[in-house]
Formats: sequence, C-alpha cells, structure tokens
Amino acid sequence: MSVGRLIFSFQTRTFFTSTAVQQMVKPPVQVFGLEGRYATALFSAASKQKTLDVVEKDLISFQGLLKKDTALIDFIKNPSIKQKDKIEAFKVIGSKTGMNPATENLLALLTENGQLEKLNIIINLYKVLMAAKRGEVVCEVITASPLDADMKMKLESTLKRLLKKGETALLTTKVDPSIIGGMIISVGDKYIDMSIASKIKMYTDLIETPV
Repeated sequence: MSVGRLIFSFQTRTFFTSTAVQQMVKPPVQVFGLEGRYATALFSAASKQKTLDVVEKDLISFQGLLKKDTALIDFIKNPSIKQKDKIEAFKVIGSKTGMNPATENLLALLTENGQLEKLNIIINLYKVLMAAKRGEVVCEVITASPLDADMKMKLESTLKRLLKKGETALLTTKVDPSIIGGMIISVGDKYIDMSIASKIKMYTDLIETPV
C-alpha cells in the first residue's frame, strides 16, 4: 500500500478536508519499509490534527499493554476472531482509555489489512519520528557489563560532542556479555564498534588469511 493511500485512509476516517488529504506533512527523518509508511502516514495525520504528542502517549500506553496483557496479545493474534469484532473491541478500548481517533484509526486500518503483527514496529518508528522532531538523537551504547554512574556521565558528555547544535542525546544502554569488553556505540545513523569481540575477530581473520 502506498503512503498516499495510507494517509488517505487515516484522513478520511478522521474527516479531513479534501485539501488536507492531498497534502502530506514531511516527517523530520525517513523511516523505511511498510511499517515506516504506516508510521509516516500516522505522523502526517496527527500533525494536521495537532495531536502528535497525544498520539505518541496513546501508542506508548498501548505498547505497554502489549508487553504485559496476555489476553490482549492472544486476542490480536487469534485468526478465528473476525476483523469487524477486533475493530469494535479496539473502539471500546479507545473509548475507555480516551484514545485519540488517529490512534484508533491506525488499529482499525492494520486490522482491515491483516497487519496487526506490525504494530509494535510501527509504534517504535513513530517514536523515532517524534524524537527527531524534538531534536533528540537516539544514542545506544552496548557494553559487556553495566556502566557505573561516573562512566555513564563521562559517556554522555562525550556523546554530546558528536551532536549538532540544538540536538540532545537520548541515551539507552544495553548489556551484552558476548562482546567481552569495550563498547559498541550507535549515534543516529553512526555506528562505532570498539568491542574486544570485534578486535578478536579482526585479528583472527588476519591470522587465518593465507599469505
């Protein structure tokens, strides 16, 4: 499905004018794939409604339910439940939680297209768009063991030097013992692998390469 059709679906459901339907709000960054097209279409529709932050809160809240509500997960995945019944159920959930119409429309559209399994990725991509809009740059640091407070503070200070004026770092840390030591850093679309595991692989490849 094209971005235009996705946007048309969102905007028709929320009673946008024909002029608004024809105009797409350009996202702050590009996100790719079918999930990216859904996220972009939702961003455009919510931007026109001036409900970007509200929709983000809806999606984060719903994502939280997807992590802990097994009944909801089973309901979404159950192929024997008719699409119209799922859509009605989402309307009830939306009504009880005060969900924005644009968020409800996303759930309905994914249900109609049989693509509810893509919801979690779409939510994450919408969060990426919102972070970019706020001038936030997602920075992920992977280490073999947890960082102490002092090291984390020094790392945040260093990461700031990699950012452009007006940007702020949105730092997340992960622990992966398989990298042995060192760290792997992702800043936006930049990727720096300073792990011991990668160095071992590099030296091993050099040793094993025939002279």
